[in-house]
Amino acid sequence: MARQYQFDDFTLDHSSYRLQRGERLLRLEKLPMELLILLVQRGGELVSREEIAEHLWGKDVFVDVDHSINTAVRKIRQVLKDDPEKPRFVETVVGKGYRFAAPVICRNGASVSQAEVPVAPVRVEKSAAGPSMESQRHSMPRWTVIGAVVVLASLIVAGVWSRGRTAKSAAHPAIKSIAVLPLKNLSGDPSQEYLADGMTEELIGRLARIHDLRVISRTSVMHYKDTQLSMPEIARTLRVDALVEGSVIREGNRIRVHAQLIRGATDEHFWSETYDRELRDVLALESDVAQSIAGKVEVTVTGQERERLTAVRSVPPEVYESYLKGRFALDKSNRRGDVEESIRYFEQALKIDPTFAPAYVGLADAYDRLATVFIGSPPWEMRPKVVEAAHKALELDSELAEAYVPLADVQQQQWQWADAEAGYRRALELNPNDAAAHRGLAHWLLFQGRIDEALARSRRARELDPLGDSTTNMGWILFCARRYDEAIHELRSKLALRPDDALALWVLGFVLVSDNRPEEAIPVLEKAVSVSDRSPGIMGVLVAAYAHAGRRTDALRLLAELKTRNQKGYVPAAAFITAYLGLGDYDEAFAWFERAYQEQSNILQFLKVHPFFDPVRGDPRFVDLVHRVGLDKAR
Repeated sequence: MARQYQFDDFTLDHSSYRLQRGERLLRLEKLPMELLILLVQRGGELVSREEIAEHLWGKDVFVDVDHSINTAVRKIRQVLKDDPEKPRFVETVVGKGYRFAAPVICRNGASVSQAEVPVAPVRVEKSAAGPSMESQRHSMPRWTVIGAVVVLASLIVAGVWSRGRTAKSAAHPAIKSIAVLPLKNLSGDPSQEYLADGMTEELIGRLARIHDLRVISRTSVMHYKDTQLSMPEIARTLRVDALVEGSVIREGNRIRVHAQLIRGATDEHFWSETYDRELRDVLALESDVAQSIAGKVEVTVTGQERERLTAVRSVPPEVYESYLKGRFALDKSNRRGDVEESIRYFEQALKIDPTFAPAYVGLADAYDRLATVFIGSPPWEMRPKVVEAAHKALELDSELAEAYVPLADVQQQQWQWADAEAGYRRALELNPNDAAAHRGLAHWLLFQGRIDEALARSRRARELDPLGDSTTNMGWILFCARRYDEAIHELRSKLALRPDDALALWVLGFVLVSDNRPEEAIPVLEKAVSVSDRSPGIMGVLVAAYAHAGRRTDALRLLAELKTRNQKGYVPAAAFITAYLGLGDYDEAFAWFERAYQEQSNILQFLKVHPFFDPVRGDPRFVDLVHRVGLDKAR
């Protein structure tokens, strides 16, 4: 295969990943460069979007490939100064893929885009063994020919009739999966964005309680906010049968929602309706929309599920607004400031109406987020607040599935293994589409060492949340299973969509260090530290990466920063455990293991499976720790 290509006044060198125009080197990122090489090598041929996706990311990848391909093509056109309306280089074949239109010369001078393949004339040879096909045809009895024609005609008619019946029966296939796309804010006021996003989430939550319907999670559908992609492209990426599209308009204390149902494969709009209510009746409005959708997709809804769909209450507008603003802030990022802002909004809602259960769930989720090593608030301060808020929510509504998940998270962190499992399973009974509950149960199975079951549960979470944290979660479980190549594939898929996702960068850093690739891990973790406001958990892994790469001075410098921060405030013990294990200072690591035991650190849940712990598994101190945490018993 040629390694250098010439088109117009550009030179593309495959071996060195260099693109030049004359003597000037042009900058092009890795994915657009790989796509350009593919198109040039296939010059003049149609390259389908499916081929591009498999070439760039491999099979069965869960990323928004359509959006990523569009971005890559746009960057290619920018660097080539190619006009998409009148392309000289990259032509779009609508609904199919792309074609490289310009003549391309390989380094050996052969054209790869304008080549003509000579067609040899067909020649009929006479066989020495018998008469030719021509003479056989003339010698064939006429009745045989007529009979063959009749049979052929019958087969054609039967085929057309059969296809007609099949097409008719398949015209409206059953809808078993659905995605609610972000409702558009048409109020003319950008500050009302939280309302549109919040109503999207609430509608998803109501539909998600139907067992026979797979409903895509909010974190995945929000990637399509203000998207230019077609409905079939979105449906194909999310692997759903139908999509809900709509808008929200607020005028004072009135709210109007327009919603429509669209078949994913055909882009057929087969239902639409407009709802107009007072803002205090917004929950009734959401219930009406959800019931209409459930009826139109003809999914089986049990009596109990119908009760949950129709359950409504009147809520003061200012309460619901504060609640939605809290959710909006919490969903924004993993940064401490955003999480603390969400807490203020939830508390504001509860100050007005202390009986509004969803706001207590919001508080529980926020405190649970703060207690992670990622943000680093003291768990002994945060966990009681999680438990209190979750219990309060369940006192008000015992069937609020979302309240069971943060409660089970804390029970798991405190090694109450049976209670945690029961909590996750109860959440899934009430809401089978709760990706967070599936992830929590997957972790529970992982902690017990039941890797295959954990992976199966994690795959289910990813089906519901293909573009959200479930892909990162899958990468983490594969990491704990020592399936490093698969883990890297999952995590790079997530990062192709969200390059600054600190959580995915952090997990990828763990994997690369354990796979003896610390030099690759260092830039990944340095970026994660930067985008996470110097998260202590990430800094601990970066210390290990520096140490494994032979950069001990850098490792000790970063460790000193963690120690200084610990003198001024709280730093999770887990950060020091990963740092000292990376440095090979096992005695110091065990001192911090003991500190982690005292604070019931999240890291101790991973004692049976974490690859970083492999060097000390035979140590009696480690065996005793596994016993004290209660992970030496089969479940």
